Amino acid sequence: MPYPLSLAEQVVLITGASTGIGAALARVLAEHFSGIRLILAARSVEKLEAVATHCRQAGAEVLAVPTDMTQPDQVKALAEKALAQFGRVDSLVNNAGYGQMGPVELLPLDACHRQFQVNVLGAICLTQALIPAMRNQGGGRIVNVSSLAGRLAFPFGGLYSASKFALESLSDTLRMELEPFNIQVSVIEPGPVSTDFFGVVAKEVEQTVANPEATPYRAAFQKLENLEQQTRANAWTSERVAGVIVRSLTARRPHPRYIAATGGEILVFMMTKILPRKLVDRFWQRFYGIDRVARDWKTTLQPPK
Repeated sequence: MPYPLSLAEQVVLITGASTGIGAALARVLAEHFSGIRLILAARSVEKLEAVATHCRQAGAEVLAVPTDMTQPDQVKALAEKALAQFGRVDSLVNNAGYGQMGPVELLPLDACHRQFQVNVLGAICLTQALIPAMRNQGGGRIVNVSSLAGRLAFPFGGLYSASKFALESLSDTLRMELEPFNIQVSVIEPGPVSTDFFGVVAKEVEQTVANPEATPYRAAFQKLENLEQQTRANAWTSERVAGVIVRSLTARRPHPRYIAATGGEILVFMMTKILPRKLVDRFWQRFYGIDRVARDWKTTLQPPK
């Protein structure tokens, strides 16, 4: 089959497809590209099947593969099942990911491992498994869903940002390495999105930090509880972000990066190119409540001398 193909003719694999951006992308592709073939992967069997059913009813051919991205054997099996079913994968959307929030000092090492297993290593494993097939078929596209946190680091988001920074540098390397094989690589950088991201954040904090109120960072933890309300006004819907991913999949010459956030281009430019580092640090410290930590530590939590 000659390459490139129109999106409606393609086989598209989406990870993290049971909720949020991944589910929205699957629905958008099924509803707007008649005849498209989708491989949908996620941990939740029930939610994944609900998305798959919707896409089938919209006219897509769908293979749903429950997959835990922290398990390399399952990730490799996902690639094998996709190729066995359709004989090819034209576009890979590495969307699976979550945010582990909290001060680096307090995050257990196993939480660090899991953050990178899901957000980085799972994507590496799946990409490695599919590159040979893409090369042999004449080309393909890889879209890695990162975040503005992959360009901007901020308090309490160190581990999440580190994983997304890693995904961004990996994408840059792959873009250069795979160009000779007509495999194009792009990164999507959402800002705040109306998903259950902050619900997952709260759950992860609860599981990894035993008693936030008893830590030196308790003032910042208190502000973290209201972060969703602070960002809600500028949050995009999952469908809107999915539209940006579709644009990257259909562009003749896709951009290396697509920012999917209101004012995102200006924010990144100002904070990485224009404003002094100290001023940027102060902004994020105030936004995440770190400016309250020193005062709170001195008055209430610091042990007596």
